[in-house]
Amino acid sequence: MKDVELDPDYVKKREQLKEVVASIVRPKIVQGKFLNGKEFVSFLEQILDALNQGEIPSTGSLVEVFNKGILERCLKLYTEQMAKVVLPMQGESLQKAHEEQRDTTMEVFDEQHFGRRHARKSVDQLEEEIEKVYKNIKLANEYQSSMLCEALYTRCEDKMDELQALRLPSMAKFNTGFLQCNQSFERECVGPSKSNYEQRMIKMLGKSKSLFIKEYNQRLFNWLVVFSLVMVVLGRFVIKFFLVEIGAWILFIFLETYTRMFWSAESLYYNPVWHNFLATWETLVYNPILDLDRWAIPICVIAAIFVFYWRCYGRMQHGPRWSLPVYSNRKDQRRSE
Repeated sequence: MKDVELDPDYVKKREQLKEVVASIVRPKIVQGKFLNGKEFVSFLEQILDALNQGEIPSTGSLVEVFNKGILERCLKLYTEQMAKVVLPMQGESLQKAHEEQRDTTMEVFDEQHFGRRHARKSVDQLEEEIEKVYKNIKLANEYQSSMLCEALYTRCEDKMDELQALRLPSMAKFNTGFLQCNQSFERECVGPSKSNYEQRMIKMLGKSKSLFIKEYNQRLFNWLVVFSLVMVVLGRFVIKFFLVEIGAWILFIFLETYTRMFWSAESLYYNPVWHNFLATWETLVYNPILDLDRWAIPICVIAAIFVFYWRCYGRMQHGPRWSLPVYSNRKDQRRSE
């Protein structure tokens, strides 16, 4: 329609609008060339095709780029906080620490990230990266727990072997070492490997105790036989007190003959007399004042020096003063005659 056919007011308003638009818009310049309307439409079509093909960043991809730096900082924050956790530790405690630090990290990310709908991918990526770091921490916790419990297990195993080889066997000392070893393992072994090593520990301690009990009575029996022979020699040649020698011979004959004729060595171990002997033995060998297994050799050396001094010098100065029967010295009798 021609302008003469239109409403004059409409024509007037249209011309005013053209003037306003012309004063606002600026010509589009692409590669130094002004675009007309047709060229501008063609340019827009090219941009739309590039957006559809992903050649130009979309709104979502731009948000992800902005959030990438924030994601890295939040992941670093989580890693630094988890690095302060002392390993090894119980799995439940580690899981609790992980959840607390993860929630804190996600709160920081929520406060700083760009966008809402398009930031979902960044949130998922952050959670995935946190889980990867936590998985490595769990592996480190398992490794350190295994190393710690293995060291404690080996230490207890060496302790049990040491107690098996006591020079003077003592059930009280073995039980004390057994209890200390078990308590130190329960207190110091922590982490996910503790349950596995607890089973190994129970088996090892059980075998060690069974072996010690099995050899305990037999070793004491052998020590008693050796003691009787030593007292025979001392009573005959050193002390020269025949009552000591007779008592030692009686003990030796009883242990070697009577037990073989009427009892077995095992049946002797259930006799009340044997139990009384064990109580006396334990009191002498291991008590709060003296650990005879540790001081046996020094005491024997001191006793040997004392006997040597008494034999060589004491009797020469003071002469024999026994009030009980002793072996007579034929040389002294001849000299007196």
